[in-house]
Amino acid sequence: MRRAHASFTLILLACVPATLLAAPGGTKLSGKVILNGAPAKPKPLDLSKEPVCAQMHGSNPLFPESLVVGPGNAIRNVVVYISEGAPYPGPVPTTPLVFDQQGCQFTPHILAFRAGQEVKISNSDPLSHNVHPLAKINREWNKIQPARTPPFAYAYENEEFIPVKCNLHPWMQGYFAVLRTPYFAVTGDDGTFVLPDLPPGRYTITAWHETLGTQSHEIEINSSGEPQTLNFTFNAKP
Repeated sequence: MRRAHASFTLILLACVPATLLAAPGGTKLSGKVILNGAPAKPKPLDLSKEPVCAQMHGSNPLFPESLVVGPGNAIRNVVVYISEGAPYPGPVPTTPLVFDQQGCQFTPHILAFRAGQEVKISNSDPLSHNVHPLAKINREWNKIQPARTPPFAYAYENEEFIPVKCNLHPWMQGYFAVLRTPYFAVTGDDGTFVLPDLPPGRYTITAWHETLGTQSHEIEINSSGEPQTLNFTFNAKP
């Protein structure tokens, strides 16, 4: 584990599927993640204990992101990745990714990145927040980040899905998805994902969601190079 300060050039927006590219020349695997059944109607978050946050969202209520379902019951914020059979992962990207505190929420809600890759953690709000990743395999840490203070960087050594909370504002919740494989994606509003450039082989593809759990499917990638499709369906919880 290490901490370092570095400049950054890439910001991942929560509404855009995040995909880390591998070496070109393989097969593109794409698909969609949908919900079977009707999701519970979300309720606006209670921000009354923090007047600044309440004022920010006075005309635009903030809703929980633990289950976001779009058109056609597409599920957002699902991490799809190769959990078994992935080839040598290659070098870790040197460009840090950004995990921001903006509008009294973590942005993006789910940040997926490689083990060993730096994450730049920033606070764009006019008030203090607290970043507390609840790691179990990696080291747990807890840091106050006042407004207008410089970002700080952190990297994790081990693969793990880590809940992140703000102790000052309990509605603020997110996740770090720390992965060794470079073959992963996070679904956007349309529930789709793309894993590009997979070499021939047999893989286990896993879809992870923070409240719906995980699903895994085995797939054979041949040497033809023709695109393949794999979809996931999660059942709505009562």
